[in-house]
Amino acid sequence: MLLRVRVTLPDRPGTLGQVARTLGVSGADIVQVVVLERLGGRAVDDFTVVWPGAARVEGLLAGLAAIPGVRVDGVWRAIGAPTTTGQDAELLAQVAANPTDGVATLVDAVPGLLAADWAVAAVVPLDWASRAGGGTATVGHASWRAPEPPRLPEVTPLRARTLTMADGTHYAIAPFGRAGLVLVVARDHTEPLTAAGFHATEVDRLAQLVRASAVILGDRLDLVGPRSVTTVT
Repeated sequence: MLLRVRVTLPDRPGTLGQVARTLGVSGADIVQVVVLERLGGRAVDDFTVVWPGAARVEGLLAGLAAIPGVRVDGVWRAIGAPTTTGQDAELLAQVAANPTDGVATLVDAVPGLLAADWAVAAVVPLDWASRAGGGTATVGHASWRAPEPPRLPEVTPLRARTLTMADGTHYAIAPFGRAGLVLVVARDHTEPLTAAGFHATEVDRLAQLVRASAVILGDRLDLVGPRSVTTVT
């Protein structure tokens, strides 16, 4: 199976090699490394690895934690093949080629792009976060792994943002900029693995995809149909 391993490490020669060797000794086959951040002498890297299904991750975590200055921020399942920002243009081309199904195309693709579990396009009341209006959110399209009904946090984002709920589920949310439509992407908490929250670079990537899709689809976004959801607080 594919795992995503997020590691914060000292940004100095040799440390990345130590992490890579430890992953290999533990049985992980590295297929991709993405640098999410490099700031103040520290780096945040995402490793996508092929991991033996029967193996336990405790040994991997212990080995990484033994490297001086290294911190494991999360280990979770990745669905599909690793993807980079190079696939974003291809996805937007698909949205433009078939705008009738453009929202569905975007929603179905985003979990794979961001190593998430599921995504939905939802319409939320403008005053939902304050609960003043007593309205409910509705979903126009959900990816295939989304729970039924999808669990959505009560938030009305005016800009892209991320949040983590009490049950450990991580969300990234980006508005389309019209009619209360937002794209919600989730990473579920699944023992014994622990997913990392969405990094700022991932939220920015999501926001760019949503903004570009909104420009491409225009008034078609007003046609996103509703169905009920469950909210979490």
